[in-house]
Amino acid sequence: MKTYNIIDLFSGCGGLSCGFMQAGYNVLLGVDNNKVAIETFKVNHPLAKALHADLNTLTGKEIKKIVNNKKIDLIIGGPPCQGFSVSGPRQFDDPRNKLYLSFMRIVREVKPKAFMIENVPGILGLYGGQIKDEILRRFSSLGYDVSFKKLNSADFGVPQSRNRVFFVGIYKAKKSFEFPEPVLNKNSYIKLKDAIGDLPSLENGFQPEIFSYPQNGHLSNYQKYCRRNSDKVANHIKTNHAPRTQEIIALVPEGGNYKDLPVKFSRTRNFHVAWTRFHGEKPAPTIDTGHRHHFHYKYNRVPTVRECARIQSFPDNFIFMGNKTQQYLQVGNAVPPLLAKAIAEKIKNYL
Repeated sequence: MKTYNIIDLFSGCGGLSCGFMQAGYNVLLGVDNNKVAIETFKVNHPLAKALHADLNTLTGKEIKKIVNNKKIDLIIGGPPCQGFSVSGPRQFDDPRNKLYLSFMRIVREVKPKAFMIENVPGILGLYGGQIKDEILRRFSSLGYDVSFKKLNSADFGVPQSRNRVFFVGIYKAKKSFEFPEPVLNKNSYIKLKDAIGDLPSLENGFQPEIFSYPQNGHLSNYQKYCRRNSDKVANHIKTNHAPRTQEIIALVPEGGNYKDLPVKFSRTRNFHVAWTRFHGEKPAPTIDTGHRHHFHYKYNRVPTVRECARIQSFPDNFIFMGNKTQQYLQVGNAVPPLLAKAIAEKIKNYL
């Protein structure tokens, strides 16, 4: 079976790369300007190069040299798009959009057979769709046939309802790329308890850095996936909340939020996801980057980094570096590997 080489720009900790590796791709390089995220990438992609660098100054020629001039079949990444929301379509070349422009420039210089970009759904409707149209136009001018689609990670075996947009471009394509079809539906989504229910509860106050798996009987297929090639639980450290915070969390029913609290508590955090407790019988909502607004479906605490990683579909042998705040940020910003894997397997048909 042929192996395809990829590089991951704006890689973060490597969620996209993790999914592509599961689909059999060979990751040559990950690049990000977050030093701790690159340390995580390096630990989990031992055969790849990991580069802490500013993509605004990195050239395609330098990238080819770093990967020893190996053929690069595919470039993947999630360039930030915050600049578009303030600069608008007529100022596409505004410096605030330079990260997106850098991705395009590197695609132009490296000339891979295909590329894939991940982004937030809002980019499709921004300025009446003009940003999306400009992305399509610019990549089309480079010879790529580009398709895009909004996908929900829960449809692809991830225990989290998380919508993201993907653009896939195929160079001089004979046929346009067709995205994978969902493998699950609302009646068969992975339940949160079947994703994280086997992890140590942390209720006894014991907090080692590394846990052995508890011997608690039956495992779901998803838990078996997470445990594959792993004999330990890392990044599973409990957050110690103030007594008053625990008291408020305890008042929120499973699947509830601030609306279920007495008035004196409900107004302590005034936004729509405040005091949200997960529901064990459903996928999690989109997890955040550690703002502490979501709570375990059973215990009166925020989910640990490992529980968030499970919710994102990272296997347990994927280890996160840095302090706990940095770990939450890496997990929350990542693309769910199982969603990436589904797209990766489809792209093979076009390479």
